[in-house]
Amino acid sequence: MQRRLLLILAALVATTALSACGGRDERDIPRVTNDSFSSSESRKCLADLKAQSVRFQVLPNQMRGGGCRTIDTIKVLDLGTETANLGPMTCPLAANFAAWARHAVRPAAKQYLGSDVVRIETFGTYSCRNVNGGRSGKLSEHAYANAVDVSAFILRDGRRISLLNNWNGQPQERAFLRRLHQSACKRFGTVLGPEYNAQHANHFHFDMAKSMKDGSAFCR
Repeated sequence: MQRRLLLILAALVATTALSACGGRDERDIPRVTNDSFSSSESRKCLADLKAQSVRFQVLPNQMRGGGCRTIDTIKVLDLGTETANLGPMTCPLAANFAAWARHAVRPAAKQYLGSDVVRIETFGTYSCRNVNGGRSGKLSEHAYANAVDVSAFILRDGRRISLLNNWNGQPQERAFLRRLHQSACKRFGTVLGPEYNAQHANHFHFDMAKSMKDGSAFCR
């Protein structure tokens, strides 16, 4: 009887070990922490978003391993202009992005292109990666859901204005995209575009981190 119990225990241990080998690394499994938006400052940000008529869903705080995390983040459901690929975003990023879409993108499209923007295309928000996608070095603001990459704009008349194809396109297209870049520099902590380096040839990178010593935006 005792021998039989020992054999059963050994089999269970072996099964557990095999399943662990085939499973995800523990660091890749999001771990829920304390409740989101517990500070007065973070709750004020949510109130400001509601005042902008932005619809959103509050997400739970998660530690995602490797230093990556989504703390006090939301899922934007509607900011007034359809926007693709928005994942978790910090509230300040979402608030500034919504204001940029409303007060910069919409009027600039009418002024320079004579049409409305019906869709903003992005490459997403949260991604657990390092700056410039390297395997080592400083974590990107994307690793904290504090950044968004904007790639193109779809107009009501069917045109698609992209960073890759139109940054150096027709004069009105160039003027439109440069106006958006200029306006973003007043709202975000870091703004990177096609003239920064080849990795940004196809998108604007916006994040809320201020890297300049005087607190001004890093705008390139």
